[in-house]
Amino acid sequence: MPNTKYGLTKRFHFLNKYFQNGLSSLHQNTPRLREILCVLVEMAAQPSDTLATLKTESETLKTKLEEERAKLHDVELHQVAEKIEALGQFVMKTRRALKGHGNKVLCLDWCKDKRRIVSSSQDGKVIVWDAFTTNKEHAVTMPCTWVMACAYAPSGCAVACGGLDNKCSVYPLSLDKNENLAAKKKSVAMHTNYLSACCFTNSDMQILTSSGDGTCALWDVESGQMLQSFHGHAADVLCLDLAPSETGNTFVSGVGTDISRNVYLKTSLITCKQCRLYDLRADREVAIYSKESIIFGASSVDFSLSGRLLFGGYNDYTINVWDVLKGTRVSILFGHENRVSTLRVSPDGTAFCSGSWDHTLRIWA
Repeated sequence: MPNTKYGLTKRFHFLNKYFQNGLSSLHQNTPRLREILCVLVEMAAQPSDTLATLKTESETLKTKLEEERAKLHDVELHQVAEKIEALGQFVMKTRRALKGHGNKVLCLDWCKDKRRIVSSSQDGKVIVWDAFTTNKEHAVTMPCTWVMACAYAPSGCAVACGGLDNKCSVYPLSLDKNENLAAKKKSVAMHTNYLSACCFTNSDMQILTSSGDGTCALWDVESGQMLQSFHGHAADVLCLDLAPSETGNTFVSGVGTDISRNVYLKTSLITCKQCRLYDLRADREVAIYSKESIIFGASSVDFSLSGRLLFGGYNDYTINVWDVLKGTRVSILFGHENRVSTLRVSPDGTAFCSGSWDHTLRIWA
């Protein structure tokens, strides 16, 4: 490496000072000027040499990283699964239809009791449903439309939501269905742009949020204080999800063209009609789920409880069910009359719920 005693900025100021000294001595000492010019030429060449060397070094490191990644990519997922028995006849249908929103359903979440669901919509409403009876247990009118995020607290005693108001608000729930929830609203998080997603950690005391301001943040629910801010995306953060672990200290976030991959296995959605599965231990893609007949992109995905099935909600109003190991489609579910915007599997894995721009939610089993 060339001599880097002076940084580029320091070197510039040094040269400038040296040059000014040379000009002042021009009428006094011509040999001194020659000496200064020689130093200028020598030192002016060093920054470019340094940058070129660093660039070469970085390219070498990239090449070594690619070689190490290639060593881990020893076999394709479908090749490993060749001897695994194929799934049998797969039959799922709509068991419940939840109607009550007046506009596009944008988000939903299951309660840990496997019975209740919270949903949010472009109509500015947040509704808590009884999935067994299809009754509405609670309804909250937000101060803005486009309520893009909602989440159930692990205890089932509160829900969080937010959207174009740039806030994440928490509403405590009670057995009194006639209680005014808006009066108990607590504003927990405040971003500088719209709230796109929220998710409680493994307790009711902390919540993760993502926003159109390009950041994610961890908040203390009781005090409303930000505990940690996460930067790195270059565009609006559109989604986040917590890693399925007891500690709950890792999450994944993503935007349309920039996925931050922080945890074990995760799928990403892209606009070219494909779902992709990544193994982060090998730092590479291991499977693609697509068919030539699919001409619309996927808006949401979720795994079955076992991880063998991948449910994908698509913009052509359908839900495609994929065999994760073999990479084949095992079923297509019809029922929605518009784009399937959100999809979540129940905590016990016996059913999943989908939300759509047709203003409804459907429970499939």
